[in-house]
Amino acid sequence: MRFVRLWLVIVAMLLVTCLPGWSQQSSGKRKIIIDQDAAGPGGTDQQSILLLVQSPQTEVLGVTVVTGDAWLKEEVAHTLRMLEIIRRTDIPVVPGAEYPLVRRKEDTELWEQQYGSVPWVGAWTPRRYHPADQLGDMPEGKPTTKPADEDAAHFLVRMVRKYPHEITIYEGGPMTNLALAISIDPEFAGLARELVFMGGSLNPNTDDPEFVNTPRHEFNLWFDPESAHIVLMAPWKKIVCTTVDISVKTRLTKELISQVKAGNTPAARYVGSYARLFGNYNYLWDELAALAWLDPSLITAKDTRYLDVDLNRGAGYGNTLSWTDKDKPKIVGPPAEVQVDLDTDRFYKMFVDLLTAPTPKP
Repeated sequence: MRFVRLWLVIVAMLLVTCLPGWSQQSSGKRKIIIDQDAAGPGGTDQQSILLLVQSPQTEVLGVTVVTGDAWLKEEVAHTLRMLEIIRRTDIPVVPGAEYPLVRRKEDTELWEQQYGSVPWVGAWTPRRYHPADQLGDMPEGKPTTKPADEDAAHFLVRMVRKYPHEITIYEGGPMTNLALAISIDPEFAGLARELVFMGGSLNPNTDDPEFVNTPRHEFNLWFDPESAHIVLMAPWKKIVCTTVDISVKTRLTKELISQVKAGNTPAARYVGSYARLFGNYNYLWDELAALAWLDPSLITAKDTRYLDVDLNRGAGYGNTLSWTDKDKPKIVGPPAEVQVDLDTDRFYKMFVDLLTAPTPKP
C-alpha cells in the first residue's frame, strides 16, 4: 500500500511538471520578451525596458526592436548601450522591422495636407528627422556589443515554440514585429501566455493638444495600422491594454527624476543622466504598462473592450476602434482588459524603487 501511494505521488509530480508554465513557476521567474521602439537615451521606451530588466520577478528572454519613435538602427544602438551601462549584455537585442507594413512617410505627409498635421510622427518627425541608416546623437556613447543575427519575427516565433504558453509579449511600440511573427506562424499568438501592450486611445480626459481634437489617435497603433489590426485579431489567450486614457494620469517630473538620481546604481545613474522632459506633457506611458504587468494591483479600475484599428484611408486612418460585448461587430479579436485607473502613489514608488535597486544578476 505504501508503495502504491509513493507511485501515485511520483505520477502526480510528473503530470504537474508537464503542465504549461510549470518551468516558469518553479524557477520563480516570469518569462517576457520586450518588443519596443526603443528610442533613447532615457525616455519612456528605455525606461520601460529598464524596469522590466530591474525586476527580480522577470526573465527577459530578449528585446526585439521596431522602428517607431525613432529609426530601428539607432534604437538598437541605444538599447545595446543601455544594457552595457547596467551590465546586462546577456540579454539579446534583436533587430526587427525598419518600416511599417503599408504606411510611408510620403503618404503620411499627403494625408496631413488633407486632414491636418499630426504632432508626433515618430522617426518621421520633421524637427528630428534623419535618414534611417544614421544613428543620430549618442550622448551615452556608441555600444561595443552587437545585436543578434536573427530577426525579431523569427526570434519571437522560436521563443514561443521553445516555451509554449509561458512567455508574456510586452509591446511598447508599433506592432510590426508581432504582425510579421503571426504571418510566419499563425499559432504564434496562441502559443504566448499573453499580450501586454501600450496603445490605443478611447476618450482621454486631457487638455493635451495631441488628443483634444483627435481623441482616438494614438501613435503606436497609428504608425502601423495594418500590423495593429493583424495583432488585435489574433487568438491571444489574454490581452492587457494600457491606453492614452490612463497614461495621461501619470507624469515624469523633475522631482521624480531627482529621487531616482539619488540612487547609486547603474540604472539610477542612467536615468539620472538621460531622462528627458519635453514641455508640459511627460507621460509614463510604457513604464505604466510594464509596472502594471509586474504588479496588477496598481490598477484600481479596468474594463473590457474589443479593439481594432480604422484601416479606411480617410481622416480616421489609424484611429482606435472599440466595442463592448453588446455592440461588437461579427468579426472581432479576443477581448482586451483595458486599464482605467491606477494608484499613482504606489506606481511612482515602485518606479523609483526598481530603478534605484541593484541590477539583478543574469
